[in-house]
Amino acid sequence: MSIFKISLTVILISGVIFCQSTEYFPGKLNISPFTANYLEPSTGFALKFGENDLRLDIGTSKDVFHEKLKDNIVLSLGADFFTFTKLQGETDFHFPVVAVDYLFGLNAGLKFVEDKYEYGARLRISHISAHLVDGSYDGINQKWKNNRNPIVYSREFIEIFPFIRFNDVRFYAGLTYIFHSSPEDIGKGIFQLGFDYYGSDLISRSLSPFIAYDYKIASTGKYTPVHTAKAGIKWGERFGAGISLFLAYFSGKSVHGEFYELNESYLSAGINIEF
Repeated sequence: MSIFKISLTVILISGVIFCQSTEYFPGKLNISPFTANYLEPSTGFALKFGENDLRLDIGTSKDVFHEKLKDNIVLSLGADFFTFTKLQGETDFHFPVVAVDYLFGLNAGLKFVEDKYEYGARLRISHISAHLVDGSYDGINQKWKNNRNPIVYSREFIEIFPFIRFNDVRFYAGLTYIFHSSPEDIGKGIFQLGFDYYGSDLISRSLSPFIAYDYKIASTGKYTPVHTAKAGIKWGERFGAGISLFLAYFSGKSVHGEFYELNESYLSAGINIEF
């Protein structure tokens, strides 16, 4: 039996065993997204400075149920469905799609709340596939642009993110094991460290500044670092639904699978809506 099937069975059995005080389809996530980790639910866009390049995200993560094991312990099970897309602008308000990546999978979370502390872990089992689209094709000359033909890119992985939050600061670590991938030169392990901070309410009770950073080491032939930093302001719940305006810095291998071996470094500005 594959690791994916074993992990899925464990998650489903856990849901049955602990099903004593269950809330189905709760209004918010048990564990809020890690702000600077780019594989998180996001609905919005980011425009790179000085480049004709737009990232458009359409994705959601939804908890199917919350199980209160004790007054301060919550177990959750949910699902993830993301797309993150690379677009370019043209005249007449056209935005051809250069590449698109799809992610779907299951997640489980366990969170403990004690006074000013909050700690726990999130487990995810996911699949990602990537594709070149019409914006990468030169229709006049009948060839792919930059002599870059489509490749088969996919990976299936299991990851765990333990975290601890004290007051408004949350620190986390991440360990990902890729148990199947194409191309085969993608390394099996990804290691992460990061934090996010949402400050006290600014101006009004629903307006909060935030800052976040993620450091990742992954392998495409050799292990290289990936840096992601974000700063901005959020209107809404600090750890729930709201809308964010942000500036972001990225340096490392491309987030898009069709360009997985390319190095990128850029600043961007964007907007994100959390439901």
